[in-house]
Amino acid sequence: MRKAIAVARKELRQIARDKVTLFMLLFIPAFLLVLYGYALNFDVRHVTLAVQDRDATAESRAVVSAFVNSGYFDFTARVGGEGEIESLMDRNAVRAALVIPEGFGRRLRQAHSPTVQVIIDGDNANIANTVVGYATRILGSVSGPTVSAASTVAPPLSLETRIWYNSELRSALFLVPGLIAYIAMITAVVSTALSIVREKENGTMEQIRMAPLGPAAYVVGKSIPYFLLSLAGELLIVLVSMALFDLPMRGSWGALILVISLFLFGALGTGLFVSTVAETQQVAFQMSLLLAYLPTLMLSGFIFPISSMPQVLQIITYVVPARYFLVALRGIVLKGSALATLGVPMGAMVIYAVIVLGLASVRFARQHG
Repeated sequence: MRKAIAVARKELRQIARDKVTLFMLLFIPAFLLVLYGYALNFDVRHVTLAVQDRDATAESRAVVSAFVNSGYFDFTARVGGEGEIESLMDRNAVRAALVIPEGFGRRLRQAHSPTVQVIIDGDNANIANTVVGYATRILGSVSGPTVSAASTVAPPLSLETRIWYNSELRSALFLVPGLIAYIAMITAVVSTALSIVREKENGTMEQIRMAPLGPAAYVVGKSIPYFLLSLAGELLIVLVSMALFDLPMRGSWGALILVISLFLFGALGTGLFVSTVAETQQVAFQMSLLLAYLPTLMLSGFIFPISSMPQVLQIITYVVPARYFLVALRGIVLKGSALATLGVPMGAMVIYAVIVLGLASVRFARQHG
């Protein structure tokens, strides 16, 4: 362990002299969080709305007011027929149109179930589905189960929906944990991948080969500085997320630090393994992006639901550590989950870290044995 600590001291001195690496590990993650946190947003707001109110009663005006005051829709135009609606949508002037038929108020007062039509521009399916949900929720809140956006038959049951952990359905609370995993994987893998390759390019690897230093001690010593810096960077972006995006912390900080540490062990191990394969920093950088960027972004459940992927890709996601990290991270910060309930994702991250660190040590031993 003394040899590993000596390597760690040497690496820390080198990082302190390399201001670019130090800046990348501590401040670039927070910058990326702010950039992507504001740029990536699945919330749909300010949907331009046209209204055709054929009834012109207090009840129909209440429905229109509910749409406009919801914060999701912006009243754009009052129209007189479908031709005007089609023209507005063709020009992308509106994305939705609310059509209230004649007799709406009378049928509502008679406890019948009048039909309200919502016409939505479907050129963007994701936005269209979201707008359908908004419209259904608004109509339900205006007049309860007597008004339905999809049926002329009053539903036999009264539905009460309760959303736990993210009652406002804010996409930031879904995206920010994924950004934390994404940024951690990128910075930790790239920084460690370049560390050993830099030794090769500078010609100092031969000196290390002659030193009385085992491969395991060298790998551990190389990992310690980047682990400490990456952990500090991750905690910093968690604090930034809490300040800028109102990310809650419903679990314990101790559990959060433990989960982040397990994930970083695997990320650092991946970077060290890459550095034993690549011969130049350019190749190491490209391999790091291939092994860290694409799987974390595409196959972790960060943006795309794993359950919606083809079966082959779902199987591949089992070897992506960010998949398990996201489960544990969201459980701690959003749900307040205890460590006892996170045994499976934590165990998977431990197995991954042991495998990649072991592979890095074996390859280094073969190359410099």
